[in-house]
Amino acid sequence: MSSPAPAANSGPGRHFWAGLAAALFALLGLGSGVLLLLRPPTVQTLTVQPLNLTGNMRIESPAFAMGEGIPKEYTCDGRDVSPPLRFTGVPESAKSLALIVDDPDAPAGTWTHWTVWNIAPQVGELAAAWQATDGAVEGSTSAGRNGWGGPCPPSGTHRYFFKLFALDTVLDLAPATDAHALEAAMNGHVIDKAGIFGTYSR
Repeated sequence: MSSPAPAANSGPGRHFWAGLAAALFALLGLGSGVLLLLRPPTVQTLTVQPLNLTGNMRIESPAFAMGEGIPKEYTCDGRDVSPPLRFTGVPESAKSLALIVDDPDAPAGTWTHWTVWNIAPQVGELAAAWQATDGAVEGSTSAGRNGWGGPCPPSGTHRYFFKLFALDTVLDLAPATDAHALEAAMNGHVIDKAGIFGTYSR
C-alpha cells in the first residue's frame, strides 16, 4: 500500500519554498515588505495615537473619563454645549492658558471643534456650556464659526482630543484666528501641556 502524498502546504517542503522566496526577494532588493503583502489582511481597529503631552499639568472632565464616550448632551445630537473641564498643576509662571479640541478621524483631515486662548491661569475649571469671559477668546473652528462645535461624526467612532497649553505670555490674536494660526502664535511660549480624549459614535 502506498503512503499518502504529503499536504502541499505542510512539512519541510513548505519551509524550503518559504526560505527560497525570502532569499529571492532579498536578492531582488524587495525586502520583507513583499512578504507582508502575501499575508492575509487584518481587520483595522481604532487605535490611540500618542498625545506626546508631558508635564505636571493635567486636564480632565467630570463628564467622561480618558478614552471613554462623550455624553450626547455635548454633541450635535444633543444640546451641543461644551463639556465641563478641570485643570490642575498649572505652572505658577503661566500667564495664560490655551485650549484646542480636534478630531483627527474626520474624513477630510483633522477637524477643529474648539479653540480658546487667554484663559486666566488661575481658573481651575470651565463649566459646561462655558463661554469666554475675563479676556479669554474663542477662535474660529473648522465649521467657520466661533465657539464650541460638538462631536458630529458622519459615521463610526471618532476621537476628540482636548489639548491644554500653559503659556508664558498673553496672546494678541483676532477672534477669526484658527487652530493653525493659534499653534503658530504659541510656538516658543509653551511651558507645560496636557491632554485627554473622548470618543463619540454615530
